[in-house]
Amino acid sequence: MTEELQQVHQVLTQIPGFENLEQGTYRVERLGGLTNLVFRIDSGSDRYVLRIPGKGTEEYIDRKVEMHNARVAANADVSAEVLHADSASGILLMCHLDNTVTMTPQEFARREGSAARAARALKKMHDWPEAFEFRFELFAMIDDYLAILDERKAELPPGYAEVVESAAPVRAALQRNPAVLAPCHCDPLCENFLDDGTRMWVVDWEYSGMNDPLWDLGDLSVEAGFTAAQDEEMMHAYCGREPMAAEVGRMVIYKAMCDLLWTLWGLIQHSDGNPAEDFWAYSIGRFERCKALMGTPEFTQHVAAVEAS
Repeated sequence: MTEELQQVHQVLTQIPGFENLEQGTYRVERLGGLTNLVFRIDSGSDRYVLRIPGKGTEEYIDRKVEMHNARVAANADVSAEVLHADSASGILLMCHLDNTVTMTPQEFARREGSAARAARALKKMHDWPEAFEFRFELFAMIDDYLAILDERKAELPPGYAEVVESAAPVRAALQRNPAVLAPCHCDPLCENFLDDGTRMWVVDWEYSGMNDPLWDLGDLSVEAGFTAAQDEEMMHAYCGREPMAAEVGRMVIYKAMCDLLWTLWGLIQHSDGNPAEDFWAYSIGRFERCKALMGTPEFTQHVAAVEAS
C-alpha cells in the first residue's frame, strides 16, 4: 500500500462509523485540489469524498468557519451533505455527488446553459436566510495576505503596491455604495462547480463568508474565462431580468479585484513551496490581467456606474 493510501486509511478509520473499515474493501481515487488532498471513496454502493487539508493551510483558513458554512450550503441544497467535519484537524467527509461533471473553462464553454446554471446555484445560496460565519472583506484580506508575505520576506510582483494604491477609487465607490451582504462562496473556481446538465452544485467552502453577492459572479467570470456572451447569460440568469449598469459594474470591478487578491494567495502558495502548480507564474498572470482590465476606459465607466448607484 502506498503512503497516500495508508494516510487515507488512517484518517478514515478515525471517523465515527468507519473505525472497522478494512483495507482492500473500498476503492480510493485521487481527485483535484490545489492546496488539499481530496479523494473519492467507493465502499460497496456508497460513495464519499474525503478532504485532508494541506500543510500550512491553517495559517490562512479558519476550519471552524469552513465547517459551519459547508453545512449551511448543504442545508440550502446547493452543496454536498457533510457527514463528518473536524475543525481541529480540518478533515471533511461528504457524500459524493453522482452523475456530475467537474467544470473547467473548457466545460463551461462546451456545455450549453452552464453559465446560467452556475448563476442560479449562486443565487440560491445568496438568497438562503441562514447566515455564514466570517465577513469576507476584500481590502482587509489584501492587507492580511501582504502581512504574511512581508513576514516571510517574500517577493511581490513589481508595481503591486502601486496597483493597490490605484484601486483607491474602487474602494471608495464600494464603501459609499455598500451591498446587502449574503452567504457567498468567495472562491468560485470552475472546479468547485459540478454540473449534471440540469442543475449546478457548488463545493469547497474554505474561503466562504458574508460578502457582496456580485463578487461570486465577477470571480467566476474570471476563473472560467467567460466571453461577453457568457457574462450576459450569467447576469441575466442571476438577475432574472436585464441587469442594471451598477450591477454589471460591480461584477466587472470584482473581476479585477479578485485577481488583485488571488495574486497574493498564489504568492503565499509559492512561498510555501506548494508543488501543485507554478504559483509564481499563476500570480504574475493574475496580476497582469488585473492591471490590463483596470487600465481600460470601460473599467473607469463601470466604477462610475457603481459610484452613481
